Amino acid sequence: MNIHEYQSKQIFKEYGLPVPNFLTANTTEEVLASAKEISDTNWVVKAQVHAGGRGKAGGVKVTDNLKEVEEFADKWINNKLVTYQTDDQGQPVSCILVEECTKIKKEFYLGAVIDRSTRSLAVMASPEGGMDIEKVAEDHPEKIFKVFLKSPSVGNEDHLPLAEGLELSEEQTKEFKDIFRNLVKLFFEKDLSLVEINPLVLNGSDNLVCLDGKINIDSNALFRQDEILELRDISQEEEKELRASEWDLNYVSLEGNIGCLVNGAGLAMATMDIIKLAGGEPANFLDVGGAVDEKRVAEAFKIILEDENVKAILVNIFGGIVRCDVVADGIISAVEGVGVDVPVVVRLKGNNSEIAKEMLGKTNLNIIAASELSEAAERAAEIVK
Repeated sequence: MNIHEYQSKQIFKEYGLPVPNFLTANTTEEVLASAKEISDTNWVVKAQVHAGGRGKAGGVKVTDNLKEVEEFADKWINNKLVTYQTDDQGQPVSCILVEECTKIKKEFYLGAVIDRSTRSLAVMASPEGGMDIEKVAEDHPEKIFKVFLKSPSVGNEDHLPLAEGLELSEEQTKEFKDIFRNLVKLFFEKDLSLVEINPLVLNGSDNLVCLDGKINIDSNALFRQDEILELRDISQEEEKELRASEWDLNYVSLEGNIGCLVNGAGLAMATMDIIKLAGGEPANFLDVGGAVDEKRVAEAFKIILEDENVKAILVNIFGGIVRCDVVADGIISAVEGVGVDVPVVVRLKGNNSEIAKEMLGKTNLNIIAASELSEAAERAAEIVK
C-alpha cells in the first residue's frame, strides 16, 4: 500500500527523522492560511498524489509570492495531475503540502528495501540525491553504497559504510547514525516494503533534513497495522485494482492483449513469462488465490474484459485441494454468466484434470482446453496475432 508524501513525513517525525516544517490543506483558502503560518516568505507547495515526477509535471512550486501560492492551489485542487508514472487521465489532487523552504548545500539519497537474494534489509545511500536512483545505479553503480541487515538490531558502526560513501563530516556522521537507526526501526515496526528519502539534504546550517519521503507498506501485513491502514487513499488507486481487492483478487493492469486468470502469485508470474516466451503479451496480472469459486472467477472475467485491448484470456489453474472438475464447472458457469466474447484458453492441472478437460471440450462456448502451459500460451498467442 502506498501513502502520500505528507503522511510519510508525519511518520518520519514520529520516528525522530528530521523534516522541514509543513502543513497540509484541502482548499485554496487553507493553503494561503498555511503558507502565512509556515513562513513570512519563501514556500514550497506540492500537489499530493501517489506518483513520482510531480516536479516536471508542474505539481511542485518554490515561490516567495503568495499570489503564486494561491494560483498553484487554484490550479491543482480538485484537478488531476499527469506525470510519467500515471496514466493519461492522471491522479486526482485533493491535498496540497505547504512547506518552509530549505537552503540546500548538498543532496543525497537514502532508502531501504528487502533484498530477497540475501534475505535481508538493504539500506542504500548515494551522493547523487534528487535523481532517479535506478538511473544512478545503471550509469554509476559505484556511487551506490549498501549495508545489509538481518534483523532490526543495529550495531554502533553499521551506518559507517554509508556515511563514508556520502563523505559526511564527523558531526554529520553522528546525525546520520540517528537517521539510519530510526529508519531501520521504522521499516521493521511498520512492516514496510520500501522507504525512500530522496533527497536527504545538507541544509544551510550543515544539518541533515529529509526533504522528500516515500513509504510503501507490505499489504500482507496491513491486518496488524491499523493506523497505517487509516492512511489509505482509494482515490489514488486504479479503479479495477480497487474493485479486485474487494473480491480478494490481486490484479495489476499491463499493456498486452492476453488476459491472465491464475491461482497463485508465483504461478501467475510464471504464466506471464511463458506467454511472452510464446510471443504474446500479458494484459494483466491476476491471482484469484486459493478459493476458485464461480462468483470470484466471474468477477475476475469482468475485470479482465474491461480492458478493451484483451483479445483472448488464458486461465491457468492448479487444482491442489480443489478438484479440477469443480473448477471447470465454475469456469463454464462464469463464462456463460458474464458473456465472455473472446476466446478462453484453459489449462487445468491436478486432481480430476482429465475429467475437467473433457467437460471444457463438450461445451458450445469459445473455450479451448490445453494440457500444458506451453501449449496454452502458444494457443493464446496465436489467437491474438
